[in-house]
Amino acid sequence: MRKHFFSARNLEDYKRHVRTILAGTGDNPNLEVLKHFNQDALFAYIKDLLKFPEGIFDSRIVGETPIPGLRLDFNCGLRLDVPEGNFRIRISDADSEQIFFDKYVSGGRLISVEQIFIRWRIEVFRDGKLIFTHTLDLEGQPVMLMFRFNALGDLIALLPYAREFKRRHRCKLSICLPNNTLSEFAAHLYPELPQADAVTFETYATYYPSMVLGYTPVAPINLRDMPMERMGGAFLGLNFLAPKPTFKPTMPPVTNEPYVCIGVQASSTVKGWLYPNGWEVVVDYLKGLGYRVFCIDKNSVQTNGGITIRKPENAEDFTGDFTIMERANMLYHAEFFIGLGSGLSWVANAVGCPVVMICGFTTDWHEFYTPYRVANRLVCNGCYNDVHVDFLGKLCPYQKGTPRELECQKKISPRQVLNAIERLIIDRNLTPPRLRSV
Repeated sequence: MRKHFFSARNLEDYKRHVRTILAGTGDNPNLEVLKHFNQDALFAYIKDLLKFPEGIFDSRIVGETPIPGLRLDFNCGLRLDVPEGNFRIRISDADSEQIFFDKYVSGGRLISVEQIFIRWRIEVFRDGKLIFTHTLDLEGQPVMLMFRFNALGDLIALLPYAREFKRRHRCKLSICLPNNTLSEFAAHLYPELPQADAVTFETYATYYPSMVLGYTPVAPINLRDMPMERMGGAFLGLNFLAPKPTFKPTMPPVTNEPYVCIGVQASSTVKGWLYPNGWEVVVDYLKGLGYRVFCIDKNSVQTNGGITIRKPENAEDFTGDFTIMERANMLYHAEFFIGLGSGLSWVANAVGCPVVMICGFTTDWHEFYTPYRVANRLVCNGCYNDVHVDFLGKLCPYQKGTPRELECQKKISPRQVLNAIERLIIDRNLTPPRLRSV
């Protein structure tokens, strides 16, 4: 089957992004693709980036039309089968009225490069006469959101918009998660969102929200240029902050004594708090207040980028392969959580546990809002959100190889963290255990 690809945005916009990505990899032969860059090349790039389900490009389109051989669905962006004949196809945005495609097509499948929500409008002419028109309308239709990545924080940030998307469009929405890691937690928070095991291509539309760096057809805005809490809305055409769900615990506290949870590990060293013995200072302070301190990372030791981070010796060891629901329950019952710009902080925030976030490599607005964010803005910081630098594969794009490397995470002092803890205790009207007996 012949495939015809088209893009809604100007191809040069995407070409600049792909050039930056390929140059950043140092794989110069790949730059050859830019010499003959077209929709086909762009789609091949996106196909590799998103790792689409097998067979999506050739699977049968189930959406029939009154025109024999003309079939339509939105399971990989817009997919339109066009029979042989003198057909003129015009595709536009029903809201902005911008025309994306207006050409004669005889036979083959027309596929959009964009995978985000667009209110597509399709007009089909034969021999100069309009014979078919359709505007995307999700109401009452089976729709799927398929998440193709495992990053815990990214998934938690996106899921509130799935619920709002279903409510706004009144569609029969289901979600497909990459594995069972988050399934139980997602089902508990969003019981109105049924989960599917795989994409079937039997739906009216399927969307593939994905937190990818840079400006691509799968994201209408650079992830580094928008708060993570808002990205789901950008993918799905919802220009508002989706309300958080309410978590109800399913397990009792692990102890009746007041405790605080900490998470010292992250998916990348750049997210770690690298002040020497900083965690030990904080744990001693909390224990001095009478709190038990539980380290709830998956691993007690982690090496990444040549740096090893260990569980603080003075913290109680609750590391291990716990489920997300088990972690969520522990965090729900905790007085508060101290962590990094990583998944456990997102879990804590989702269940209503106050979060002290130690994070300097991103700007204050990037992750979810917490008044107890700790960063040293008097040193080099925030490189992740500078879209003018190549962050991919670079541990410290500003200072790598210099004495200032990773100073955004090294020069956050324990005193700064303790200041945030003290403010949290006052704001939340908490009485530390040691003071309860006074």
